[in-house]
Amino acid sequence: MHARRIDSLALDNYQRAARVILANHLVTRTYPDRIALPLIRRWATELREDLAELFGYRLEVTETTARLFPVLDQLDAGKPARTVNDRLFDRRRYAYLSLALAALGRAGDQITLSELADQVAAYTGRIDGLDLSPDRAADRDAFVDAVGWLAHRGALTLADGDAGGWASDPSVGEALYDIDRPVVFAIFRPPRALQHLHSVAGLLGEEAHPNGQPASADVARRVRRGLVERPVVYAEDLAPGERAVLAHERIVAEVELFTGLRAERRAEGVALIDVSGRLSDVRFPGAGTLAQVALLLVGEIADLVLDIDNPLPHRPALADPMVRLVAQLDDAIPESTVFAPLADLPFADSLDEDEIPDDPEDAPDPATYPFLDYAWVSETVQALADRYGVTFAAQWQADVPGLTTEVVALLERLRLLQVAPGAAGPEGLLILPALARYRGAVVTVRTKRAEELFVTAAETGASVATEGV
Repeated sequence: MHARRIDSLALDNYQRAARVILANHLVTRTYPDRIALPLIRRWATELREDLAELFGYRLEVTETTARLFPVLDQLDAGKPARTVNDRLFDRRRYAYLSLALAALGRAGDQITLSELADQVAAYTGRIDGLDLSPDRAADRDAFVDAVGWLAHRGALTLADGDAGGWASDPSVGEALYDIDRPVVFAIFRPPRALQHLHSVAGLLGEEAHPNGQPASADVARRVRRGLVERPVVYAEDLAPGERAVLAHERIVAEVELFTGLRAERRAEGVALIDVSGRLSDVRFPGAGTLAQVALLLVGEIADLVLDIDNPLPHRPALADPMVRLVAQLDDAIPESTVFAPLADLPFADSLDEDEIPDDPEDAPDPATYPFLDYAWVSETVQALADRYGVTFAAQWQADVPGLTTEVVALLERLRLLQVAPGAAGPEGLLILPALARYRGAVVTVRTKRAEELFVTAAETGASVATEGV
């Protein structure tokens, strides 16, 4: 492992490079910033070898791009594409993005926005239920969002004009883009030919076994991958052999040394704490209404869970959410078109031996977790809104149910709780152990001084801090 041999004065620089490539997977001359690619190139040899040894990942570095090809052990619904205004991509925007990449792969060095739109519109004509009409403002907005995603990563560079002008009125507005072909080709590099897949589970790659290394090395890599890819690695979620590996101090210490992060161990599992902010895609605790209300709600939940005089009922954890996600994505595969001729081929994406469930008789009893009724959650968020609502962002002051949904989704993504679905919406929440880390929230609300006549939104708000673990 190269990190052990790097001089202590340079180790921090190396660890920053490791965090950047793990967080972004694609680094270009402008994305995520202009210093990232030179940093990766400085340590390319060491990073390439350490990433392969520790995680089974492959790193390709060129003069203009750095591309990490991870081994996916599970699908993750918590990292959606977002617009430049931080709105989540919907299905239409994902479709436009995919078709725009296909069109750019056949284009020259430059393309106008209207030309790209015409090519994508032609592709949509072959797909049932999808079209792109430049006459519709909603279609133009969605298409510009997809193009903006590509431009943000350096696949396209605006040479002239304005995409916003085209989105407002394509008859008078136009934009000309330079195409960075290496970036276009680096963005979409699936591990397998999509036409040969019968399930999105086939995208879960199998790592190579360099030099015939034993299966124990593969298990160690899976555990290390979990540490850098998930907010919390719960022992309950691992196979028995992986639980034993997670308990090894050396395995966790290697990831700490490589990333510069600090591990917090508990009986239930391990979490890497990113105080640098360079690896986490979601900072928590953090600024903004959602993060602060989430922390306030966590404090209320922790008080309820720790109330020994009124114990909460317990329930076992729900089925693996990845199973539900795979089923939802498989339902969207257009088997009526390109996949139809492959329907009778042997299924090549079957589970390998490591994924076959253990004998139920040998498996330990499943853990149970405190259960909260969702009505209590809704009432508590409403009470928080009544108390602190004047400090909330305007959109959430008028939409407390929406605020509740988003806050719960954030906490579920952070693996602090699990949503138990019901017949007509969420039934309740299962409270996972890592939530206790944020108990004891202290709230300070800044108020404007009496002599102030004007106060900006940035000058008011609830600042929330944590104390105690």
